[in-house]
Amino acid sequence: MDFIEQIRVFLTDSLGPFGPLIAVGVLGLFLVLLTLPVLLKKEQDPLDKLRKSQAGERADAKKRKGPALRHDNKKDKLEKFSTFLEPQDEKELSAVRLKLLQAGYRSKTAVRTYHFMQFALGILGLLFGGVWALMKLSNGEPTTQNVALTIIIPGLIGYMAPKYWVTRRVETRKENITNGFPDALDMMLVCVEAGQSLDQAIIRVAKEIRAGFPDLADEFETVANEMKAGKDRTSVLRDMSERTGVDDVASFVTVLIQSQTFGTSIADALRVYAAEMRDKRVMRAEEKANTLPTKMTLATMMLTVPPLLIILIGPSIYGIAQTMKQLGV
Repeated sequence: MDFIEQIRVFLTDSLGPFGPLIAVGVLGLFLVLLTLPVLLKKEQDPLDKLRKSQAGERADAKKRKGPALRHDNKKDKLEKFSTFLEPQDEKELSAVRLKLLQAGYRSKTAVRTYHFMQFALGILGLLFGGVWALMKLSNGEPTTQNVALTIIIPGLIGYMAPKYWVTRRVETRKENITNGFPDALDMMLVCVEAGQSLDQAIIRVAKEIRAGFPDLADEFETVANEMKAGKDRTSVLRDMSERTGVDDVASFVTVLIQSQTFGTSIADALRVYAAEMRDKRVMRAEEKANTLPTKMTLATMMLTVPPLLIILIGPSIYGIAQTMKQLGV
């Protein structure tokens, strides 16, 4: 009991009144890190195997009707952790996969890698926070709240960093596609009016715009390859609309589908829609130009007014200070 009491006194003197609680929490974190690989590598119960085989036989018909939820890849090192790193709900998995597609990550293991990065960076953030907290404890006696925040905040930052990166990548990619779409439509209109089919025009446009707009070129290449593989044009165009997440592309897909359905001229539809896209690009440029004076006003006030006040009022303040100093005030 004397030894336990000495440990309690040492932790209380080092970490404050909540020292034993912090020590138990750190010990629990390390135990979780040690036991996690064992739990992930846990052998499957034979009864569970039998139940799964029986359930699999009953669900074979359902599996044939729809696409597989996951794709097995023996070369992927994270395959054995798929049940831990991927959402088990099909709706949630589809939402994450769509977001990664909109960010430009098309790998079959993108969802798994994304969640692994969240988990790994979160653990690294907690470890970094723990080391930082120990350094603070050696330099002084911080409060329990400061120690807890020092450990938790880096972990939260590490966990949210991949999500923030993917969100920023989605917005950047949408902006690049929006900027290059009017030029792509003009080029596609020229190709169609020159006698090429829509499939040939898409292939040509994908080659020509790659230097300036690689994201949009990748989308057109995907559309061309899927149509070459025999996939229905309507579903291919709708998939492109979902992958990009851009309203202009969605409207363009709707125009093409309606033109194909009603048998109208694709060249006429492209001509009208290309003119509309050019007008929208001019409107976006005018909108940015109209917001420029407001932004310049704030910058002018911050960079011009303080130096002007120093030049105008500075000598007077200096003279008043010298006068009061001579008067002994």
